[in-house]
Amino acid sequence: MLGKKLTIVIKLGSSSICDEESHELRLTNMCLIVQTAVELRSKGHKVVFVSSGAVAVGMRRMGLHKKPKTMPARQALASIGQSRLMAYWDNFFRLLDQPIGQVLVSRTDISDRHQYLNASNTLNELLSMGVIPIVNENDTLSVKEIKFGDNDTLSAITAGMVNADYLFLLTDVDCLYTANPRLDPDAKPVMVVEDLSKLKVNVDSPGSSFGTGGMVTKLIAAEIACSAGVTTVITRSSVPGNIHSILNYIERSKIQQEIIPNVIPAFNPLEAQPFVDDDADVPLHTRFVPSRHPIRDRQFWLLHGRKPHGSILVDQGAAQAITRKKRAGLLPVGVVGLEGSFHEDELISIKSVKRSADGTVDPTFAPVEIGRAITNYSSSELQRIMGAHTQEIVEILGYCDNEYVADRLNMAFFV
Repeated sequence: MLGKKLTIVIKLGSSSICDEESHELRLTNMCLIVQTAVELRSKGHKVVFVSSGAVAVGMRRMGLHKKPKTMPARQALASIGQSRLMAYWDNFFRLLDQPIGQVLVSRTDISDRHQYLNASNTLNELLSMGVIPIVNENDTLSVKEIKFGDNDTLSAITAGMVNADYLFLLTDVDCLYTANPRLDPDAKPVMVVEDLSKLKVNVDSPGSSFGTGGMVTKLIAAEIACSAGVTTVITRSSVPGNIHSILNYIERSKIQQEIIPNVIPAFNPLEAQPFVDDDADVPLHTRFVPSRHPIRDRQFWLLHGRKPHGSILVDQGAAQAITRKKRAGLLPVGVVGLEGSFHEDELISIKSVKRSADGTVDPTFAPVEIGRAITNYSSSELQRIMGAHTQEIVEILGYCDNEYVADRLNMAFFV
């Protein structure tokens, strides 16, 4: 029994809701998921759903067997299916006297800081009222250029917005494996991931014909959520009750680690993480360990709430100055190149490059994205002042709105 009250985000893919072959709704599975969520609520935990399935339900309603290729057709199906999907969720939850609330969001909604905060405040207010928010992307209005791309990413951003303790990515496999278990009998489950950059696993799962995600998108989601301090878990959606056992196991492991540190063996990404004897019945799952230095609030929004419109290249000296603990703003003198076109006050990517002996960019050193920032200058202005000292900005442009390309508080970094 968990004494700690947790905030838990549960992401449900389209394959958790609709059968890929028959196109029938998985009503039994939906009921089990609802029961699990209500049981978590009865224990004092806060629960958020991120539910896919609007397009799939719309396809079922219209008797279609293949997802349309055009954006307007998919948006129309999302419009048809979203209200029907919410009606199913409301009916199931109403049987257990659990109120729910629909929250439809798009990239546009959270790319603006005020709208992002409004969305975050709304979600937290729903949770404080004992309501289970059901979040989905507003597919009816979103266009390709500003879509999240998949609900795995949306679930990770949602988890960051509500400062969740856990993100459960429910899918059609038990966990990550070192190889495809259907083809390789020596494939081993990966139980714990400490460092995603060192992970070597099979990611062949492409996602269902209804959905947009696959295992790769789940790894991206795990990276985003872990950066915000959220423990992320991949487990099988057909047995949602496993969430209880997994939560108990992980929380108990944390307590044991605090009492007796360094007892758990070092993790080898090519081997299964062993269970201790009394945990033999814990369901298969993959747990991603969150960052010890989480990125939250404004910094999280800068990194994940908006899409960058272009990039600036900075030398290693500038990169060190803007990423150190007592960091400075980014000056034009540290900028050595640009990518793309952007306007003032737009989000841009910051990439670190290496200078050659003659001061030019070393072409053998691939640019590395280190963070993102809101720029004080457009790309056309930066093209003229990059590499210049502060006192030269007025001479070059005829004005100096800001001595910094990006202010310290308007920059966020991945490391």
